[in-house]
Amino acid sequence: MFRMTPVIVGIALIGLSASAQKSKDGEWPSYAADLAGTRYRPLDQINASNFSKLEVAWRFKTDSIGNRPEYKLEGTPLMVGGVVYTTAGSRRAAIALDAATGELLWVHGEHEGERGAAAPRQLSGRGLAYWTDGKQERILYVTPGYRMICLDAKTGQVVASFGKNGVVDLKLDDDQTILPDLTTGEIGLQSAPIVAKDTIIIGAAFREGMTPKTMRNNKGFVRGFDVKTGKRLWIFHTIPMKNEPGYDTWLNGSADYTGNTGLWTQVTADEQLGLAYLPIESPTGDYYGGHRPGNNLYGESLVCVDLKTGQKKWHYQLVHHPLWDMDISSAPILADINVNGRAIKAVAQPTKQGFLYVFDRVNGKPVWDMEERPVEKGTVPGEWYAPTQPFPTKPPIYSRNGVSTDDLIDFTPAMRDAALTIVAKYHIGPVYTPPVESKIGGPLATLTMGTASGGTNWPGASYDPETHIVYAYACNACLTPIGLARPPKTLSDMDFVAGTAGQEVVNRAGPGENAGADSPMPKRAPAAGRGGGGGGGGLTLQGLPLIKPPYGTISAISLDKGEIVWQIPHGDTPDAIRNNAALKGIDIPRTGQLGYNVGTLITKTLVIAGEGQRTTTPEHPPGAMLRAYDKATGKDAGAVYMPAPQTGSPMTYMLHGRQYIIVAVSGGNYSGEYIAFTLPEKEEHTPTAQ
Repeated sequence: MFRMTPVIVGIALIGLSASAQKSKDGEWPSYAADLAGTRYRPLDQINASNFSKLEVAWRFKTDSIGNRPEYKLEGTPLMVGGVVYTTAGSRRAAIALDAATGELLWVHGEHEGERGAAAPRQLSGRGLAYWTDGKQERILYVTPGYRMICLDAKTGQVVASFGKNGVVDLKLDDDQTILPDLTTGEIGLQSAPIVAKDTIIIGAAFREGMTPKTMRNNKGFVRGFDVKTGKRLWIFHTIPMKNEPGYDTWLNGSADYTGNTGLWTQVTADEQLGLAYLPIESPTGDYYGGHRPGNNLYGESLVCVDLKTGQKKWHYQLVHHPLWDMDISSAPILADINVNGRAIKAVAQPTKQGFLYVFDRVNGKPVWDMEERPVEKGTVPGEWYAPTQPFPTKPPIYSRNGVSTDDLIDFTPAMRDAALTIVAKYHIGPVYTPPVESKIGGPLATLTMGTASGGTNWPGASYDPETHIVYAYACNACLTPIGLARPPKTLSDMDFVAGTAGQEVVNRAGPGENAGADSPMPKRAPAAGRGGGGGGGGLTLQGLPLIKPPYGTISAISLDKGEIVWQIPHGDTPDAIRNNAALKGIDIPRTGQLGYNVGTLITKTLVIAGEGQRTTTPEHPPGAMLRAYDKATGKDAGAVYMPAPQTGSPMTYMLHGRQYIIVAVSGGNYSGEYIAFTLPEKEEHTPTAQ
C-alpha cells in the first residue's frame, strides 16, 4: 500500500546486452567495485598528466527525488552495461541514468508514511546491489522503513515473483518481535545490500547517537535471502541466544535483553571460498555497559560465515566489552598477499581506532601476532571492565588513538600552555582509556581519539590487488569527549546516561523528557560539537582545533610487509585556520582537513579523494576539491573544483573509450548532487582496460 508506481522516463538501450556478460574492468558492478571491497579499477586514461583538466560530463541533482532537498547524499553509484544505478532523494528512490549523459532512464520510489518517518536511518542511503544470471537483471535496495525492494534493472518495475509482489518486509521473520511495533520500531539500514552466489546479505542499523532510549533495544541480526525468490535462507544472531556459542560472554543473562550489535556497514564476500565477512557494531549502549557484563560476543567482532547457511566459520573480537563506540564501521578488504614468501588469502579490517587488523580469511588466524595487553580499569560504579584488549603488532597504527599532551596544538608555546590548562580538566590516556563519570570539579569527561568519528569510518579504505597496498583515509584529530552522568532513577533503567561532553558536564534531561515505554534513558544533551568539527566536542582554542595537525591523512599500507609506505595530509588547510588572526605571520604547512566520511578510489596510477569541508580559494567561491595523488609516492597529482564537499565515495568506469569519475556532493545549504567528470573531448583518449 506504500508503493509509488515507477516513472519510466526512457528505456535503457545503451549496452544492456553487455550487462549479462562477466563484469569487465571498465564497469563498477558492486558498491565497492567488487565483492572483495577493493574500490579499485585498473584504468589510466585519467592520470597525473591530465587530472586537473577534468570537466563536468553531466550532473544529476536529487532535489525532486523525494519530498524535500537531500543535504546528506552518501551514495556510491554502480555502472553496468552503460547504465548508472544508484539511490537518491529524501525517500531513497532507486534511479537509473544513462552513463554517458546522465539522462534519467527510470525511477522507483516508495511512500512509507509513518513507517518511513519513524525510520532510524533515513534519506538517500549509500547504494544498492545489482544481480544477473545472464538472463535476468535485478536491482535490490533497502528502503528507510526497512523493506527490501527487487526491481527489473531494465525497466525499474518491481519483480512480482520476489517476496510479496517485489517486497520483503525486513521487520518480519527476524527471530525477534520488533519493539515497540512494526511501524515505529527502530531498526533499519542505510548501506547497500550485497549479492554473492545468489545470496543477498542484509544487516541492521539503529538510531545514530550514543544514548539509546533504553538498554532493551532491538537486536541487529544478519540474514541471507535467496536473490530469485526473496526467501530467507539463514540468520546469524549477532547476540547469541541461549544454547548458542558466545551466550556465556553476556553475564547475568544480559544477552536476552541487550540490543543493537548490528551490521550497519558494508559486507564483503569470497564466492570461491563460499564465505562472507561481517563487521559488527557495538551493543546497547555505546559508552556504558554496566547492564551487560562480560566480553559481549559478537560486539565489535569480525565474523566469517558460510554464504549458503550463515553458519559461523570463525570470529575475532577486536574490542572486548565495547565502551567507546568503536563500531567496525567499514567493509573488510579481501586481499591475496605474500608475507615472508608465504601466500595468504587475507582479510584486512580498517577501523576507527586506526588499527588495520589483518587475518587469514580462511581460518581467522592473525597474519601477525596479536597481543592481549592490560588496559586501564575505570571507576564508574556498576560498570564491568575487560582487563585486556587485543593489539595488532603489525601494521603500525595509521591514525591517532588515545590522547596525550604530545597531541595538543603547538603553533606557539603560549597556545600549547593554554591547551594544557584546558586538558587538565579532563581525563586523558592511550587507546581504551575508559569513560569517566562527569563531575563539576573534574574530570569533566575522558578525551578520546579513535572512537566515535576517528580513524576510518563508513567509507572504508581501498586496495590495489597488484601491489598489495591498502589506501586508507583517516580523521587524525577527531576529538570526542566522553562523559557519563547519573540520570534520575525514575526515568531510566540504566545506571548512567552517556554522551559527548564539551566544556561543561553533560546535562541531565528534565522530568518527562524522552519519556516512553520501558523506563527510557534521558536523552543525551546536545554536544558542543563532535569529532568531525573543529577539534571535536567544542574544545577549541582561539577558534583552532585543540589537537595539532595533520587533521586528516591518507596512508598507504603494504599488506605484504605490514608497514606504512607513505602518509600525507589530505585536503587544503581549512579557512578557519589559514585566516585565523592568532596565526598571522606563522608559516602553517598544509594541515589536511577534519572529516570522517571521506572515501578513496584507486585507479592504475592514482589515489582519488574529495575534501570533506568547504574551503575558499582565490580561483573559486566556497566549495571543495576532488584531489588525486600518485599512488606510488603520495605526491599531488592534480585537483578539480566541486561546488560542495564529497559526501559519497567516488567511483570510476570506462564507456565508449572515455573514463568517467562520479562523486556525490552535498552539505550545508547545498542539496545532493551526483557529478560525473571526464576529460575534454580534445584530450587524447588513451585506450585502457574496458
